[in-house]
Amino acid sequence: MQYKYLLEYNKKNHECNPCHVAIIMDGNGRWATRQGKIRIMGHKEGFRAVKEAIKFSIANNLKILTLYAFSSENWNRPLFEIKALMELFLFALDTEIKNLKKHNIRFKVIGDITCFDKKLQNSIHYAEQITFDNTGLILNIAANYGGRWDIIESVKKIINRVQRGILDVNKIQENTISQYLSTSELLPVDLVIRTGGEKRISNFLLWQIAYSELYFTDVLWPDFNCHIFQHAIDSFVSRERRFGGFKKNKK
Repeated sequence: MQYKYLLEYNKKNHECNPCHVAIIMDGNGRWATRQGKIRIMGHKEGFRAVKEAIKFSIANNLKILTLYAFSSENWNRPLFEIKALMELFLFALDTEIKNLKKHNIRFKVIGDITCFDKKLQNSIHYAEQITFDNTGLILNIAANYGGRWDIIESVKKIINRVQRGILDVNKIQENTISQYLSTSELLPVDLVIRTGGEKRISNFLLWQIAYSELYFTDVLWPDFNCHIFQHAIDSFVSRERRFGGFKKNKK
């Protein structure tokens, strides 16, 4: 059962750094506004913060870093901002591919990338392919991603297998859903960090973070640095993860 698996996983990691950290990178636009700059400058500065987060993850032996780069709801933003974000994403892929290989990082994207133009799709596929055999940090980028979309896609795949007689509907369990999510090959999410002061999940990894620890900070994403990341890690390590159970020192 999923509950027993989580407990077993927790026993192995309860006094360690998290293995899988997911970050909702919020506050780029507000950062730029406070600086008297256009919003895209906030996104560009946010790219610097991404690189710092990756360096920290490698230095602290994190296994997986998942970044919420572009949600399925972000299409509601002004067209010029969306265009600038897509160009920045493409630029980041083209310029950072050597660093991904150099630092043994495996690059992965989750989300419906079919909505992106072909050039960006090809760059994503190339980055995933060329880093597939890397054994270091898994850099997991959520792009045009939504937690509800992920669950729906999982259900569709399960229905298909039931209709084909491959899967018995009576044997569908929590693990069954997890096996068909976009994160199926990844370790559970231990810690979710959200910058920018908001205290909500915003349709991010809804299924996957059911038992994750949450850490909210008022710091805007472009100002996120190793010290704030370390504070989030320290907060995680100080907590006792019970997954619905009871405190160990409670009689």
